[in-house]
Amino acid sequence: MKTKEAYIEVEPGIELFVQETGVGNPLVLIPGFTFTTEVFSAQVRHFSKTHRTIVIDPRSHGRSTMTVHGNDYITHGTDLQKVLKELNVENPTLLGWSFGCLTVWEYIRQFGTDKIKSLILIDMPPKSLSLKEVEDWVEGPLDDLAAAYTNYLRHPKGQREFISAYATGVMVQRNLKKEELTWIVEQSLKTPYYIAANLFSSGLFSDYRKEASLSSESVPTLFVVAEHWAETATTYLNKLTPAATVETLGGHLMFWEHSEKFNEIVADFLRGHP
Repeated sequence: MKTKEAYIEVEPGIELFVQETGVGNPLVLIPGFTFTTEVFSAQVRHFSKTHRTIVIDPRSHGRSTMTVHGNDYITHGTDLQKVLKELNVENPTLLGWSFGCLTVWEYIRQFGTDKIKSLILIDMPPKSLSLKEVEDWVEGPLDDLAAAYTNYLRHPKGQREFISAYATGVMVQRNLKKEELTWIVEQSLKTPYYIAANLFSSGLFSDYRKEASLSSESVPTLFVVAEHWAETATTYLNKLTPAATVETLGGHLMFWEHSEKFNEIVADFLRGHP
């Protein structure tokens, strides 16, 4: 099946790289922090048989323009709207992974849900940080996340070490082959460390609980969360987004490691909301 590639200008001098495969109802996939269209290759192969499948490199990711401004999720939400408009995408299912969920929620904050068919949100709490004694579902303890920003995202070596440790400890459950780990790290390093630091802080200080709650009431919504925090995440989402469907699978990169099972979960959801 032929894949179309395009560069879409979202502001003067800033282009986003987009791939489009297949025909049918549009399914738009947005990668997470510093990652690229390539992580969704198994989903593109599967869903392009039945859907118009679109994958985006956000600004300063992958093959999109590297820029020192707009590296925050407010801008990413605006960028998404511009891409959808340029491609004449109507009534899409938006699928965000990790910080890509923040792009989806920011789009909803700015533009609402009227033009969205459904939502698929992969392993991202709508608020990353909490100081409650009884923690909600969050990305991690404040001190740990502050240390990651301060100690690792200040130079290329630290970014490599941070992504490598995250890949082996959180993203994937099995032992990675050397070439697999190299590929994952190289995906991230396409975003320079000084931009990665901006994105990291923007993501951690975001709060999209309102958008997550309201959108799940407005359009069919599926959350897929990693097994390592399944109980906490499911309990939290059942309270915040009771109308949403919640599934658990694998680690943070479950759609890559367990692609067949993940694709089956998503396909069932899409069939249930034609």
